[in-house]
Amino acid sequence: MGLFSKIFSKNKQSEPAPKERTVLSIKVGDIVTYDLVDYEVVGKITYRDGNFEWYGYQLLEGNDTIWLSAEMDDELELGMYKKVQLPVSKPFPKELTYENKTYYFNESGTARVIGEGRSANLQGSQVEYADYADADEANFISLEAWGTEVEASVGYPIEAYELKIMAGSR
Repeated sequence: MGLFSKIFSKNKQSEPAPKERTVLSIKVGDIVTYDLVDYEVVGKITYRDGNFEWYGYQLLEGNDTIWLSAEMDDELELGMYKKVQLPVSKPFPKELTYENKTYYFNESGTARVIGEGRSANLQGSQVEYADYADADEANFISLEAWGTEVEASVGYPIEAYELKIMAGSR
C-alpha cells in the first residue's frame, strides 16, 4: 500500500459492496434484466411446503408485470410467468385448456407464504397450488387459490444465463 493510499483511505468511509445475487437470493429493489428489458423486483413471495422452498419474484417494467419462479430441487428450475384470465375453481381439474393447448396436472399442495415488497400483505398466508404442463413440457400453468379466488399464470422454463441480476442494496 503506497503512502497516498494510506492517507486517503483514512478520510473516506468504505461501505461494503453489495453482495452478488443469484436467482435464489434476489431482493426487493434489485434489477433483473431478461430478454433485453430491465425489470425492478417489486415483490417477493417465499413458498414453503414442508421442507421444500421456492420463490416467486414480481418483476415490473413500466406497466408490465411478470413473475420469475425459482426453485432448487435436484437442479435449479426457473420459469417466467404472466397472469392470465382462466376460469378455474377448486377442486383443481386433472387437465386445463388454454389458447387451444391442453395442460396436464403435475402436482399440488399447500404452502405457507412469506411476502415482501408489494407482496407483504400475503405474510403468514397459506396458498393451495397446482402445477400443470403441456405434453412436451415447454409451457406451464400455475394455479394459486388465495381463499376463494384462484389465480392462473402461464409460463415457460428459462435458463439462469438468460438473466442478469444487479443488486439494488446490500
